Amino acid sequence: MNKKEVAEIRRQYTPERCTISRICGCYIDAEKNIKTEMKEAFLSLPEDDGFKYLSIFKKTLSGTLGRNLLNLDFPLEAEKEGGAQEFLLRLRDSQLKDDDLIQEFYNKIIETFDYGENYYIILIHVTYDVPGKAADNLEMYDASDNVYSYILCSICPVHLSKPGLGYNAEKNCIENRTQDWIVDQPVKGFLFPSFNDRYTDIHSMLYYTKNPAELQEDFIQQMFGCSRIPLAADSQKETFNTLISDTLGEDCDYDVIRNIHENLNARLEEYKDEPEPLELGRQEVRRLLEDSGVPDEKLEEFEQHYDECAGEQTSFLASNIASTRKFHIETPDVTIQVRPESAGLVETRFIDGRQCLVIAVSDHVEVNGVPVRKLSQEMEKAGLTDRKEEP
Repeated sequence: MNKKEVAEIRRQYTPERCTISRICGCYIDAEKNIKTEMKEAFLSLPEDDGFKYLSIFKKTLSGTLGRNLLNLDFPLEAEKEGGAQEFLLRLRDSQLKDDDLIQEFYNKIIETFDYGENYYIILIHVTYDVPGKAADNLEMYDASDNVYSYILCSICPVHLSKPGLGYNAEKNCIENRTQDWIVDQPVKGFLFPSFNDRYTDIHSMLYYTKNPAELQEDFIQQMFGCSRIPLAADSQKETFNTLISDTLGEDCDYDVIRNIHENLNARLEEYKDEPEPLELGRQEVRRLLEDSGVPDEKLEEFEQHYDECAGEQTSFLASNIASTRKFHIETPDVTIQVRPESAGLVETRFIDGRQCLVIAVSDHVEVNGVPVRKLSQEMEKAGLTDRKEEP
């Protein structure tokens, strides 16, 4: 699914557009015991409860593709009888009216989801009558010939509210507040089947994780049977950095690294309006290095380094490996952060036989929030006006 398709489904979670037919819930304690369950038509919920549930469903389809939202494909084994995809398909087709299937679904999550605290499983079935689109891309609700039937699951932590004082309106006094168990925003979730090209794709699903660094690969493999899992966002950046370091070796200098990140950010900017995230495979990464000034002799061993660091089939999402908010330079004693577009203000020079970082500054300089005089005036007093290269 791309970001437009995710956004289209997410827009349905409003009272006006809601087509959720049924909702099921299961509250699990920290010892993995089922404490309570619920099953009912979604529209029969109290209005305030419905609003809160819709907020949770929106959150389950939020975040960045490739970081919080991962497209997963089912292997062939998962689609055979008894496989994970085949089970989810039966669950979807039951419209959550088969109590035995729902109970089996809860048990599968309890067995495979690694979470040491209380949590609440929410499962809904939705039937979305997909509107057609005119040539100008406007939706035509009276021209639909496509029905998208799916299930969405949200796994939400349940925390005890903080102790404290509160106002009791009935008694008109301040007193000790009663602690309640609060259902928090989801930490994991999934949508099945996928909504690819605005049609049902039973061969894939969309997985949500609140923390991109905690995918819970074992949960994905055991619950969904998906063995080919994309690298987590942090792992992609770490792997990419290792690949660059191994490829450049002793010739890994500041200017080349700056060029790589400037070119990467430029490509992201060009691609920002596209529905699909910018993905870099082996050849795209090689071209990025070539355009950034990596010597040909270093690129001769690039293929080998790519296989060793990333793996033959691995690709990187540009948004996961780029530094779009800050350009970070670190030494054992000094850390420098500049906006990526201002990275050219920092240069490397050899001064008095020492390798130095030289930063071009404007007329305005502050130290701990206090404006200081121009550096040129300080240098003039010290008799250094003819030595502009001094750091």
